[in-house]
Amino acid sequence: MSPVLRKLGRDMPAMIGLALVLAVVLIALLSPWLAPYPADASASHLVRRLKPPTGAFPFGTDNLGRDILSRVILGARGALQVAFTVVGIAMAIGIPLGLIAGYRPGPLSQAIMRFTDMVLAIPQLILALAIAQLMSPSLESAMLALSLTYWPFFTRSVHAEAQRLSQSLFVDALHGIGASPWRIVFLHILPNTASPIIVRATIGLGFTILTAAVLGFLGMGATPPAPDWGLTIAQSRVYLPGAWWYALYPGLAILLTVMGFNLLGDGLRDLIDPRLRRSR
Repeated sequence: MSPVLRKLGRDMPAMIGLALVLAVVLIALLSPWLAPYPADASASHLVRRLKPPTGAFPFGTDNLGRDILSRVILGARGALQVAFTVVGIAMAIGIPLGLIAGYRPGPLSQAIMRFTDMVLAIPQLILALAIAQLMSPSLESAMLALSLTYWPFFTRSVHAEAQRLSQSLFVDALHGIGASPWRIVFLHILPNTASPIIVRATIGLGFTILTAAVLGFLGMGATPPAPDWGLTIAQSRVYLPGAWWYALYPGLAILLTVMGFNLLGDGLRDLIDPRLRRSR
């Protein structure tokens, strides 16, 4: 086992986060087979509506008689799909902009970073809500809105690293042997920025799941009958506090998933920069 893995293995919060993330990924991959009632993603069974947890329905049923356990399991795939899509698009936009701005200071670099600062000055949720309002409510609209508001975080992180690395001796040596700027940026500087990118992406996955749930809760994300966690909590409001199980289990799914990504991201950050180590 490498020293990095041994060090990560001694970080108990990070290992708990890794276990939670792996569990959610496994549930998402096997959701059609793990869900007791996979057809309950869109079916209606009014004769068993709002039943409390029982042996047949461990998480109870919702207002249409659907098994909440099945919908929570099926919702894991949608939550991870949104998270990975949003973070992937944000990386595709933010990383090249950060590399360009960090490697070659000048008017273009200043324009990129000032626009990035302008986007970062607006809270992401507020900006995502504004963009989502311009489109019809759907999961695709939510993903687009989140992607267009998350890329500046990658741009800012990559810009700082690229700016530091561009002053390194190995970059001067590459200039001396006639290496092209594109070769220097993408074959030498980019690999050395991988660590902060991985940390930002890991934490961003959890934050995106939480923000997507908020958009679903506000009616600007997934639409019925999708087994979306945020949408399920929104639908449960009118039945509280009597049907407490309706909101509890989707809320716990969001909590555990986001906590898993955050704990894992914190552990990876500690490995990369010990100066940022959490107090134990």
